Amino acid sequence: MKVKEQIESVAVDCEPDGADLLLPLVVDRPTTATDGEVLAGVVIGELLAMADEGRTPLVTFAGTPEGKAIAARSVVDLHGVHIGRRVVLIFEGGDRQRPIVLGILRGADGWPLEEKPAQVDVDVDGERLVVTAREQLVLRCGLASITLTKAGKVLIEGSYVSSWSLGVNRLKGGAVQIN
Repeated sequence: MKVKEQIESVAVDCEPDGADLLLPLVVDRPTTATDGEVLAGVVIGELLAMADEGRTPLVTFAGTPEGKAIAARSVVDLHGVHIGRRVVLIFEGGDRQRPIVLGILRGADGWPLEEKPAQVDVDVDGERLVVTAREQLVLRCGLASITLTKAGKVLIEGSYVSSWSLGVNRLKGGAVQIN
């Protein structure tokens, strides 16, 4: 089913502010490029909207009819916050009617989402696992946790803490407090 038909079928059950508002944006997608032009390389376009409950990005780029969008596919996870952003496009078989979104262009404003991704480094070599964090590293399971802080503190918390050893079980520090 073509995207336009999908939007029309959804629009029947929607309020006037529903999917039918996207309908004027969509260009009927022929199976081959109408002008025979083959696009090689990448093209910068713009994400205009998301159709099909966020599954189909609608994009525009140089050469699309004014005020219209073409349904695309995407290799990246797109969200509503990306609408209006510039996108990197390639075209399947060079066909300008079959765009694929490769990614979102990042501007000077930095990360496009509200929360920045965590900055944790993990190094695995088969013998040991090293996880590095800037401020704190927390290992948590239910009510139990082990926290390592930037200042060198090791905090062990739990409803029951047991320390057991086959050899010497040593507790050593500048001061040792029990209870």
